[in-house]
Amino acid sequence: MLALKAENISKQYRLGQVGTGTLSHDLNRFWHKVRGKEDPYLKIGETNDRTTKGDSEYVWSLRDINFEIEKGDAVGIIGRNGAGKSTLLKLLSKVTKPTTGKIYTNGRIASLLEVGTGFHPEMTGRENVFLNGAILGMTRKEIKRKFDEIVAFSGVERYIDTPVKRYSSGMYVRLAFAVAAHLESEILIVDEVLAVGDAEFQKKCLGKMNDVTKGEGRTILFVSHNMAAVKQLCTSGILMKNGKLAHQGDINDVLENYIINELSPNIEFRYIEDISKKAQIQKVRAYNNKSVETTEFGHNEDINLDISFINRSVNTGIRVNIAVLDKFENVIFITRKVFDGKNENNFTIKIEGGKLIPNTYVLSVAIDTPSVELYDIIKGGVQLNIIETGHENFLAGDTDNGIITPPVIWM
Repeated sequence: MLALKAENISKQYRLGQVGTGTLSHDLNRFWHKVRGKEDPYLKIGETNDRTTKGDSEYVWSLRDINFEIEKGDAVGIIGRNGAGKSTLLKLLSKVTKPTTGKIYTNGRIASLLEVGTGFHPEMTGRENVFLNGAILGMTRKEIKRKFDEIVAFSGVERYIDTPVKRYSSGMYVRLAFAVAAHLESEILIVDEVLAVGDAEFQKKCLGKMNDVTKGEGRTILFVSHNMAAVKQLCTSGILMKNGKLAHQGDINDVLENYIINELSPNIEFRYIEDISKKAQIQKVRAYNNKSVETTEFGHNEDINLDISFINRSVNTGIRVNIAVLDKFENVIFITRKVFDGKNENNFTIKIEGGKLIPNTYVLSVAIDTPSVELYDIIKGGVQLNIIETGHENFLAGDTDNGIITPPVIWM
């Protein structure tokens, strides 16, 4: 049974304006409509690509989107910033109307698009639970039945009778998610708001969403830049690019397509001097034992990492942290080197061959101090592709997700 269906939906905006922006444009649209002709402004406009300046004042945030979502599906919607993910969720949540096309829904929709969606700042947490539930189409009886469960999940019981304007962003999103997840809607739409919560709450939310889909058979649409969370929760995915649907299908296929076609071409680290930073990473380079710079290594090859940084004004011991992450942003291992000098520093570490299973990894390099004051971070500065050589000899241990802690040799 279908829960959602999008049929040729598109959304056009005029930059800097609300609506069409001028009375002449509104009259022009009306004149074409009464004569049974197509809206003239649908023929103009540019793709929503933030990397180019563009010439038209009209932009297609979404263009010709078609998909069907079955009841009980957990669908991850991924893509770069500006790809159209949030706009798509707003259309599906009926926050705004599509410029063209139709959306068919089967069941009540609960959406969490930004922190405090549907909350009134002057009202208490208790009052907002009932208000938000009513907005989602629930009866007072339904809300009362779930109230204690909602408050317990949110962890804000002590402040439930305090106006939410005094809540922190974390408390806001805790209560808002608890309301959306516990009230009896058939479709739950969640944008990137979970990033506001701490790690423990994010884990709790993912667990709840798993229960909602697998235990209760409800449908979830989940937008996130956390690939590990998307992979854990979702069974199918939609990849958005420049306002268009680039790929749809099994979540592993969609994530693979995103990583290979969207992230990899921009993985190279380029240093741009920023004198406002007290310390800054200058170079991150990977090379093999033949001193050839590369991102591709055989399973048994050593990986040499050449890293340099400049310390402009940090007086205490400065730390350089190097993390190896898998393609879903799970941390494989982290190591650290401490320096005392204020001048430019350069060092090399070696990851012995045979310690990372064939897969794609990225490096994250950060500079901080023992007080955990962060000065600079480069995430995805270098990509490491470990390929099979035909003579694999994995060490004993947990290799299901590629996590083997390799020895690091400082040079």
